[in-house]
Amino acid sequence: MRPVAILQHEASQGPGYLLDFLQQQDIPFQIFHPAQGQDLPLRASDHSGLVVLGSNHSVNEDLPWIAQEMALLQAALSRDVPVLGHCFGGQLLARAMGAQVHRNAWPNIGWARLAVTPAARAMFGGATHASLFNWHYDTFEIPRGAARTLFGMHCLNKGFAHGKHLGFQSHLEVTEASVRAWCEESRQELTLAHGPAVQTEAQMLQGLRERTAELHRVARGVYREWAAGLCRPTLVQLHGGW
Repeated sequence: MRPVAILQHEASQGPGYLLDFLQQQDIPFQIFHPAQGQDLPLRASDHSGLVVLGSNHSVNEDLPWIAQEMALLQAALSRDVPVLGHCFGGQLLARAMGAQVHRNAWPNIGWARLAVTPAARAMFGGATHASLFNWHYDTFEIPRGAARTLFGMHCLNKGFAHGKHLGFQSHLEVTEASVRAWCEESRQELTLAHGPAVQTEAQMLQGLRERTAELHRVARGVYREWAAGLCRPTLVQLHGGW
């Protein structure tokens, strides 16, 4: 099986629980760090899937590595290579599909209870709501032909699905350790962020073990849905045997 390519941009925003899931499913993967100057895969078709993680940058910034990732995503879409976007990754996927990304009315930082649309409830285990972790300032429009999967009180478009491709304006991959590290390195940022959807560090860390355990239960269903679209080798029966 060709490996899944994972594009990581920040040390504190790694693949986290996603790696646990891929390893449990015996799905190979490769991690790339394009924001630090590492070359991207030459061809999207060299990988069974493409995952784009979060970033402290906006997808609208004029940076060479963002343009290169955009081209890679567009190649993946044209070749039906499944794409999974987390936050920045979801926004970049939306842009690659022709949708706009712009500033949200206010920052979304911390845990939020999001509504699951009827079309997406099977992916979320039948739940009507899910508590996910968020840290973003921008928001995407739903691409043409895609279906909204999640929406929130302070940000309407929190997720979409289009065929094998899933984009989220939330973080399903975070772990206890990564949330703590993210909060620690962003204390100055948190003093400047204000609005009805901004939590303090103490609020984000409250009940963190239970919250991340529930998040991973939700993420497992979402990742299983996405992984079902990966191209896997098939066994061919020869001469009456395998």
